[in-house]
Amino acid sequence: MSLDLDKDSAPPIESIDDLVSFFRRAERPRPSWMVGMEHEKLGFLDGGPAPVPYAGGRGIREVLERFSRFGFAPWLEEGNPIAARRPGATLSLEPGGQFELSGRPFPCAHACREELLHHVAQAKAIGAELGIDWVGVGYRPFGRTADMPWMPKVRYGVMRAYLPTRGRLALDMMLMTATVQANFDFESEEDMAAKMRAAMGVSPVVTAMWANSFLVDGKDEGWASYRYEVWRHTDPDRCGLLPFVFEPDFGYRRWVEYALDVPMFFVRRGGKYLRASHLTFRRFLQEGLEGHRATLGDFEDHLTTLFPEVRLKTVIEVRGADVADTEMNAALTALWKGILYDRDALAAAEALTAGLSFEERLRLQADVARQGLRARCAKGAVLDLARELYRIAAEGLRRQDCRNAAGDDERVVLAGAEKVVETGLAPADVWRARWHGDLGRDPAALIRAMAY
Repeated sequence: MSLDLDKDSAPPIESIDDLVSFFRRAERPRPSWMVGMEHEKLGFLDGGPAPVPYAGGRGIREVLERFSRFGFAPWLEEGNPIAARRPGATLSLEPGGQFELSGRPFPCAHACREELLHHVAQAKAIGAELGIDWVGVGYRPFGRTADMPWMPKVRYGVMRAYLPTRGRLALDMMLMTATVQANFDFESEEDMAAKMRAAMGVSPVVTAMWANSFLVDGKDEGWASYRYEVWRHTDPDRCGLLPFVFEPDFGYRRWVEYALDVPMFFVRRGGKYLRASHLTFRRFLQEGLEGHRATLGDFEDHLTTLFPEVRLKTVIEVRGADVADTEMNAALTALWKGILYDRDALAAAEALTAGLSFEERLRLQADVARQGLRARCAKGAVLDLARELYRIAAEGLRRQDCRNAAGDDERVVLAGAEKVVETGLAPADVWRARWHGDLGRDPAALIRAMAY
């Protein structure tokens, strides 16, 4: 989620050291660590395969406006509501109308789950009024990019022009995919590097556990997570795994150097978007653009246009999972909290894929997209790695001992994914069996069954 909030008054960047300091200022002491969730969902009209348009009495714009009853105020861009906000939470739109909640940061996964349940109930109520079904699936199972509406957000016009020059499935990424993500704090450069390294290492395993996109234009061509395959063909400059994260000298400066050499999308001045895809941020810093100097606000904008499997901004964002049902979505936050907020779990998670070459990691991505939990790598069967990762996360949560009012620690939230590791069946496996079984390959039946 990015709203491109006004940053015209941001200070100019004097040196690369200013960018390193940007991340150092984001450090938070361990007692104040929080976790936040971002959750997208796909809308379908009348239980059929048609996407929800932006305009009209049953469009996304109307959905945003009806969320005002829950305290959300519309946020306009060029006169169009393209988001809605209330303190600590934002509703926003991805390019094809994917409807996203960027929630408040909370101290525990219990609170993230409760926020998610409330939001889904609100979205369902509005959807029932408008004849919209909300579905948690990683790739829109019916239709093609040419059938999708485009949301009237200015940055998406810039991305629409540029990204297809970099990857053959870039428009699929923009219009068809949906994910669930979580954001985490770090206390030091060393802590950040350890979390990034561990998270990027096990990200393909997490993708396999949450794989939930097997249909493409109504056809089952054997994918576990077609969303993951799409991201592999979006933009090699800004997507995927990053080899330098696994190197021993990785830190803030190395991330800055990476970001400086990725081509930009735009620079914003006075509410206008200046196209900048001919410039890396490094060149912009050196040369400017149309008389404008680079500012820290420009750098913050630029960071939101980088899409690796794990992303560093003022928080660490884990990005590898297909969106699924509500309990699976909530469990994702618990899984990552168990890993990233416990020192022993963090070390164990990093060790799980340690020793794989970068080429082996890339092959694992490709194999997971196709085979999911049935994939293998030099460290063994992905299902075995997933079971061990689940155990590591559960032990991390047990040691963190964050309890809800009923006295349960956060393993009760993680349990939303327990069936996956017990049965060896990710959501895609379950829905594939039903698609070819009791649902009779009927699009309307699948949407009704998958709807929140």
